[in-house]
Amino acid sequence: MRSKTGKTMETILITGANRGLGLEFVRQFLARGDKVIACCRAPNEAVELQALNNDGLEIFPLDVGNEKAIQSLPGRLSGTLKESKIAMFINNAGIYGQTQSLDEADPEEWLQVFRINTIAPFLLTRALLPLMDSQLPGKLIFLSSKMGSIADNGGGSTYIYRTSKAALNQVMKSLSIDLADQGLLTAALHPGWVRTDMGGPNGLIDANESVSGMMRVIDALDATTSGRFFNFDGAEISW
Repeated sequence: MRSKTGKTMETILITGANRGLGLEFVRQFLARGDKVIACCRAPNEAVELQALNNDGLEIFPLDVGNEKAIQSLPGRLSGTLKESKIAMFINNAGIYGQTQSLDEADPEEWLQVFRINTIAPFLLTRALLPLMDSQLPGKLIFLSSKMGSIADNGGGSTYIYRTSKAALNQVMKSLSIDLADQGLLTAALHPGWVRTDMGGPNGLIDANESVSGMMRVIDALDATTSGRFFNFDGAEISW
């Protein structure tokens, strides 16, 4: 199917779509004529997402910290997808954690951040695999962070967040190998230091610039670049 702009319309599933980068991804994919399945914990409270009021937008409740909710998602999507497939899954949902220092890092919080940032993306990918379009090929995109790069760690601390994103990068890399013969491409993306609720008001770029850059990287992704770690401007990041 083609959009009004003449581009082939694709179905994009985005988690954490109620604010920040997730919301901006929704806006930009809708603007170019794609269909978007926007997932967030509390759709009724997602005022800005609801206000988009676009025919190509479907909003689904999803708590990525709830394994049963993840397992039930494919069944809940059946009416929306009908005969179509998901062209792209963007795992945007994530949390930072509060106790990040050597003296304060809390084991229970560490486990919760790992559950959201590392384990949930793996479980969601596994659940969504039967719904992915391998003919395009389909793309699995994981929002990571340069803070997950061991080579780039010159500041120390931030133990919980850094390790959750480093582990996510390993999940993505293994998926790129295991799913290559299914026609699926993967990438980990660093969005930059963005002015969002998580990034804070001192970020160097806004959500529009970050997402626009990441979408260019995603569009250029192919079998030769699958399984790599990229900055929002397309520069490759060392593990």
